[in-house]
Amino acid sequence: TGLEDIGVPGQLFLRDALTSCTDPLKAIEEFQLENGILLPSLRQMLPLLDLHGVRRLDFHTSVMEEIRERLIQHINEIGQKEGRERDRKLKELLSKSFPLVRVKPLRPVVMAILRNTTHIDDKYLRVLVRDRDLYNDTDTEVKRQIWKDNQSLFGDEVSPLLSQYIKEKENVLFDHNNLTNLFFTPSPKVRRQGDVVQKLAHMIGNSVKLYDMVLQFLRTLFLRTRNVHYCTLRAELLMALHDLEVQDIISVDPCHKFTWCLDACIREKNVDIKRSRELQGFLDSIKRGQEQVLGDLSMTLCDPYAINFLATSAMKILQHLINNEGLPRVSSERMHLYRPALFLQSWDFHCKENNKRSMPSHLVSYEESVYT
Repeated sequence: TGLEDIGVPGQLFLRDALTSCTDPLKAIEEFQLENGILLPSLRQMLPLLDLHGVRRLDFHTSVMEEIRERLIQHINEIGQKEGRERDRKLKELLSKSFPLVRVKPLRPVVMAILRNTTHIDDKYLRVLVRDRDLYNDTDTEVKRQIWKDNQSLFGDEVSPLLSQYIKEKENVLFDHNNLTNLFFTPSPKVRRQGDVVQKLAHMIGNSVKLYDMVLQFLRTLFLRTRNVHYCTLRAELLMALHDLEVQDIISVDPCHKFTWCLDACIREKNVDIKRSRELQGFLDSIKRGQEQVLGDLSMTLCDPYAINFLATSAMKILQHLINNEGLPRVSSERMHLYRPALFLQSWDFHCKENNKRSMPSHLVSYEESVYT
């Protein structure tokens, strides 16, 4: 049970005591005296609880729960501190308490220590991965450390969310009965508050490695299915991390500023000369050898919301030119707006060079089954 591992008599000890004794009632009484709450004044109160019909199990359970909550609170307070002393205390606590991780009433204490530990030793992570019950009870903060070195397991967690996202988008897009919740109505800020985007952002945390894994999943699934909703998710996930100010990720994503600028244009439903030049500047800054960056920018531009915005803006410009009897070729706004649209096809050549090494085969097969 784990209790014996830390020198506390548990089920095995009690079983052996009862099977080898001559007086079971006396053996039980001795066990209670030796392992009960070591508070002499309490023993005089226990008969009073008996008179009120309060079982000893209920009493001890309530005491254990109260102590457990106080322990967790204290552990969280330690976790909020900084420095080596904090790490030393948590490491020592984890070493002493981890054998109890399979004792369900005490498991929350162990999980609280794990949650507050910045770097968990592999020997603990391996135990959590092998036992499905323990893994399911593990907090996301701990699972991130597991997922970094277990892409297949991370794919198992992400795949249902990706499928849910695609189904939700298609349900809204193809719902011809609902005339109030139109596909292009929600603002970018509202869209990225969706459950799937927020769950993915929480799963990633500030881990660049997990973020790169998700992007590789999205790239590969987009190439294999040609479903443009993966492009929407790529942009929404990046902007959700932007809202959360996860600098570790947004500072290294080369598409951040471009996506941020395009997001502002879509939100305001307007693109002026300054922003159109900024967008074009990002595209012009791409150098030879940065094909993957070009591919990611193309995913951002393949987002249906981006296409809708570019098309709507182009129509507004053309309508303005018609009203003023102008020619499209003399409109600098039109040129700046059309040039990003040319990059919608750049994903085709990127598709030829992209390999699927980073994509778990079972995840690809699972997603493909949705479209076959």
